[in-house]
Amino acid sequence: MRHQTHHGRLGVQPAHRRALIRNMVTSLLKHERIKTTKIRAKEVRRYAEKMITIAKKETLASKRRILGFVREREVVNKLFKTLIYRYAERKGGYTRILKLGHRMGDGAEMVFLELVDRPAEEKTAETKPEKKEKAETPSSDAPVEKKKKQKEATAAS
Repeated sequence: MRHQTHHGRLGVQPAHRRALIRNMVTSLLKHERIKTTKIRAKEVRRYAEKMITIAKKETLASKRRILGFVREREVVNKLFKTLIYRYAERKGGYTRILKLGHRMGDGAEMVFLELVDRPAEEKTAETKPEKKEKAETPSSDAPVEKKKKQKEATAAS
């Protein structure tokens, strides 16, 4: 019987799955937005929201518990210094999934997993450099002309 199997298998061994989830939670908390597949995003979302909820207690035990899961100390400091105050009034639902479409290679559904209420990205007004005009391309008869010149050169010698 399959009692209490409430997680996705993600097609990998359990140790690989744990490492994958830990790395993705760390990346999500660090960058506040990651691009991944829909199945992975749903699995990572569970753990990321638990980390934020645990951190909101602001105890030494909660900090140690999170340090045991999240890979980078700087990310834990960011979680305790900024993120918990951002979500102080919120009782859950710290993440959202935005659909992007299907991946070209295998057709997997791609999504953005991001933290809600994150600061808006400042878009810089960068202008694209104008394309250089191409030099005059030789006409389509160029290969034929080359062959004629080669034949004339071999005939002359």
